[in-house]
Amino acid sequence: MRIVLVGHDPLARSGLRARLGESPGLTVVLEVDSEAEVATAAATALGRAILWDLGPERAARLDHLARALAHTSLPIVALAAETVRDAPSILAAGARGVLPRNAPPPQIRAALAAAEQGLTVVAPDGTGILDGLLKSSAPEGPKEPIESLTPREREVLRLLAEGLPNKLIADRLGVSENTAKCHVNSILGKLGAESRTEAVVRAARLGLVAL
Repeated sequence: MRIVLVGHDPLARSGLRARLGESPGLTVVLEVDSEAEVATAAATALGRAILWDLGPERAARLDHLARALAHTSLPIVALAAETVRDAPSILAAGARGVLPRNAPPPQIRAALAAAEQGLTVVAPDGTGILDGLLKSSAPEGPKEPIESLTPREREVLRLLAEGLPNKLIADRLGVSENTAKCHVNSILGKLGAESRTEAVVRAARLGLVAL
């Protein structure tokens, strides 16, 4: 996924980019520090989503976020210092997701993928407070998987949500890579998904994993 990284602190932005380099499947195509540059990035179609580090004092950045959202249709996932406190205001400004600033790269990647699918995502510690507030603009999917997942498939699904490839899933579970691949294919079939990312997104909608 090609993303635009926004952050007003160049040192924090640089550190975040280095962390994102640890997650396969994410490519930072542009770094900017203002809403005007966000609009330019959106107009040139450089990225598919925006990751915005609001910094430790998010109140001063919400106006910037709101103005940027008026000029882009790209989904924005914001990183906030206090997700439980700040999520309602950030989502009200138009962001599609809110994560803590220290969120691990796999969680960030999964949140960006979900936001691109039209979902609204928050850190797990914010789901209770925001229950009923967060609604997906995507069409309603099935309430349950077509076929129930086995306990081992649920383990594999959680590792998929971390962004692990089949080989690392196999290593983590102590099984062969072929066995891990079979579990992944079974999960995709049961969730009616055509890709690993789609499977994680559908699983999140069903409450099977937390992004």
